[in-house]
Amino acid sequence: MDSPKADMRPPRGWGIAPLTERFARPALFIKASSLPVNPDAVLLLQTKSHCFRSPRINCNSPIKMTLTGENPSFVLQKVNEVSFEERPIPALSSPKDVRIEIKQTGICGSDVHYYTHGAIGSFIVKSPMVLGHESAGVVAEVGSGVTSLKVGDRVALEPGIPCRYCDHCKAGQYNLCADMKFAATPPYDGTLCRYYVLPEDFCVKLPDTVSLEEGALVEPLSVAVHVSKLAKITPGSSVIVFGAGPVGLLCCAVAKAFGATTVTAVDLVQSRLDLAKEVAATHSFVPTKGDSAAESAAKIKELLDGKAPQFAIDASGAAASVNTAIHVLAQGGTYVQAGMGAPEITFPIAEFTFKELTARGSFRYGPGDYQLAVELVASGMVDVKKLITHRVKFEEAEEAFKLVIKGQGVKILIGGPSV
Repeated sequence: MDSPKADMRPPRGWGIAPLTERFARPALFIKASSLPVNPDAVLLLQTKSHCFRSPRINCNSPIKMTLTGENPSFVLQKVNEVSFEERPIPALSSPKDVRIEIKQTGICGSDVHYYTHGAIGSFIVKSPMVLGHESAGVVAEVGSGVTSLKVGDRVALEPGIPCRYCDHCKAGQYNLCADMKFAATPPYDGTLCRYYVLPEDFCVKLPDTVSLEEGALVEPLSVAVHVSKLAKITPGSSVIVFGAGPVGLLCCAVAKAFGATTVTAVDLVQSRLDLAKEVAATHSFVPTKGDSAAESAAKIKELLDGKAPQFAIDASGAAASVNTAIHVLAQGGTYVQAGMGAPEITFPIAEFTFKELTARGSFRYGPGDYQLAVELVASGMVDVKKLITHRVKFEEAEEAFKLVIKGQGVKILIGGPSV
C-alpha cells in the first residue's frame, strides 16, 4: 500500500468518536495529522481487526503506520483487542508535575487480566485504556515548582496518584486512598506510551548504577518490599513464599535482604523454583498432586528439618497455597496475602486460631517502599535482572502480552516508542 499523504482526510463518519462509541469500533484510530509521511518509519499491524474501514485499503494486507508521532500509545479497546493510537502529549497540570518519556515497561498480571477479561473486581474497562504501569523513563519536562528533578534525570515511576487529603493519605496509607488514580486501572490510562505525567514526588530518581530496565522492575519489587515490611521479617528468621512468579521471586529476594536465613519457595513449576534458588531461595518444594494442605505442610517441615517457618507469604492466590501456609506456620507466626485469587475460599480457621497466627492483606505499596526498592537494587542486595527473560520493541507489545498469556518467560520488558 502507498504511504498516505500528509493531507489525507478520513471519509465522512470516521473522526474520533466518543469513548463509549469508540470502544465498540475497529481497533485503530489515528488523527489525520499523525498519518505517516515517512515510508521508512513504519509498523506492520495485524489486519481486519486493526485497520481503517476504507475502500482504498485492503484489510487482508498488513497496514503501515508510523510510530514517530506525538504520543503513540498501546491501547486496550476491548477484551482481547488492542491497537496503537496517537494520543495528545499530556500537559503538566500542576507546577509540581513532571513529564517523563517512557523507556521501559514491564507487563504485570493485572495488565494481562484486563486484556483477557476486561475487568478486575469492580474495576471494569468501559472505554479504551492505555495499558502498562511498571515503567521507567527520562524526565522530558518539569513544572515551575519542581525542585528535586531536572530534564534528563532517569526515574522509576510510582504509577498511582492519591488524593492526599483523606484520612488514609494523612495517616501515611495512601495506597488505601479510595480516590487513587492508578495507571492502567479503569478509567485511568497507563504508561505504555511515549509520554506520561506524574507529580515529582512519585518519580524516584535512579542512581547511575541502576539501569532503566532495572528501574521498570522497581514497581513489582516495591510490592515485595511492602509485603515484607507488613510481615515484619526479622534477621535470622525462616520465611516461606508460595508462588514463584515475579512477585513471589521478589518476595524471596527481599526476605533474604531483610535478614531471613531460610527462604523456601513453593511452586508447581520446577523451572521457576530453579530461578528462585538463583535469586534467593535456600529451599524449594513442589507439592504432590492430591495431597491435602496438612500433608503438604508436613512434607515442607520435613524438608526444613522439622522447623516450621515464622513467616508465610502467598503470592499465588491459590486456595491450596493459602491453606498449606496456615498449616505450615509456626505458632504465633505471621501470614501475608500478596496474590489475588478467587473472591472467596475455604479457610482453616481452627488451625489459624489455635496457633494464634497474625494475618494481613497487602495492597500495592506505600511511603518509602519505592525508595527502598531502588536502594536494594543499587546496593546489589536484590538482582532484578535475573527475572528478565524477554525484551521486545514497542511495536511488538501485543506479542509480548501473548507470551505472558501462554506462560512463557518470567518478566517481559517492552521498550518505549523511542527505544
